[in-house]
Amino acid sequence: MRGPLVVRHGTRRRRALRRRALWTGGELLVTVGLVLLLLVAHQLWWTNREAKAEARRGVATLEREWGDGRYSPTPSAAPQASPSAEQQASPGAPRSPSPQPPPTPDWSQAYAILTIPALDLRVPVAEGISKSGVLNRGYVGHYPRTQQPGHPGNFALAGHRNTHGEPFRRLDRLGDGDEIVVETEEAVYTYAVDQTLAQTSAHDNGVIRAVPRSFVHPGRGYREPGYYITLTTCTPEYTSRYRLVVWGTLLSMRAR
Repeated sequence: MRGPLVVRHGTRRRRALRRRALWTGGELLVTVGLVLLLLVAHQLWWTNREAKAEARRGVATLEREWGDGRYSPTPSAAPQASPSAEQQASPGAPRSPSPQPPPTPDWSQAYAILTIPALDLRVPVAEGISKSGVLNRGYVGHYPRTQQPGHPGNFALAGHRNTHGEPFRRLDRLGDGDEIVVETEEAVYTYAVDQTLAQTSAHDNGVIRAVPRSFVHPGRGYREPGYYITLTTCTPEYTSRYRLVVWGTLLSMRAR
């Protein structure tokens, strides 16, 4: 016959310490989970809310300043000459010489409005593609050293696909013939989508050259000078590993 079970105080203390450690660990995991949930909510909801509101204000400010005649970007480069007959005969060339586009504006300054009717999108275009100064504000950014709208060459733009206003969230839905409208104080330029590159390297700089053509997919892009627009964003969604590219050519322009 067994005697009474004897539980030593040291065993009780060890069990109590283990229970306390498990409880504390559980509390820490719950706290970390809540913090991560708040961070995700901030990225997916709050940054979108704030950036979209700022983009709307940016559009309204440009429209008001153009109407008041107060918009005056700081020139940083001399306007180019009107296109030659050879350039006008190339793909994407307008039927008549372009009005002079605005000089290059100050860094991060919104100076144009991008409208894509098929995506119900209307956002400001700012100079440069910095995240803090341009893209995270819900704006679309103009690649430095690419052309301005209405001049021969490539008017190349970048925008977020997810978070911070995500203006290019549905860029993959654009198809041939969809219109892309760029407004400046001087003129309105209408482009038509005619090529899409679903995925390419983030370092494929050929897609934003004056005659845009992929270095990674040599058969994609253009071969002759013209009047082009390029829209770029990250792909797949919620990553920045690759780039989605949409190209278009100039259909028409009208002076304001």
